[in-house]
Amino acid sequence: MSDVDKIRIRRALETEGAALSDLSMLSKQSNGYDDAFMDVCRDELAVTPERLRADEYWVADADGICGCASLSINHDKKIGVVHSFFVEPNLRGSGIGKLLWQKLQERAQTYGFEALVLDADPNAEEFYQSIGFVKVKDTPSGSIEGRFIPHMRLDLKYISV
Repeated sequence: MSDVDKIRIRRALETEGAALSDLSMLSKQSNGYDDAFMDVCRDELAVTPERLRADEYWVADADGICGCASLSINHDKKIGVVHSFFVEPNLRGSGIGKLLWQKLQERAQTYGFEALVLDADPNAEEFYQSIGFVKVKDTPSGSIEGRFIPHMRLDLKYISV
């Protein structure tokens, strides 16, 4: 499945929460985390029916889900929150992340957002910097007490889709 032209970006179905949760866990664990660490992160990474209804979840589909990303909509602050962004580990570098990123940019532009923010896994900070995000501060992890992760922001006024 190296041909990026075969990948379709579409909205996630409500029935795909378990598959998206599994992909999120697999992708995160591929950064070298052990099972104990992953067990602590399980709830934070779970894609529940409530999350699927509250946020826009997008999937990369090529005869199966190979990536996902979500955008939380905050109209009051004109800021979108990227909650998850995961690609099948053995397909990293294939263009799937770029396609998902283009979709999130398109949606952010549709909503008139001024910025996107996210709390990055430290192993993904370099990727987010490569697409224009800047680390603003360290913020407490949502899963592990005493752990801090990069909080990043991308001002969208300079981005064109």
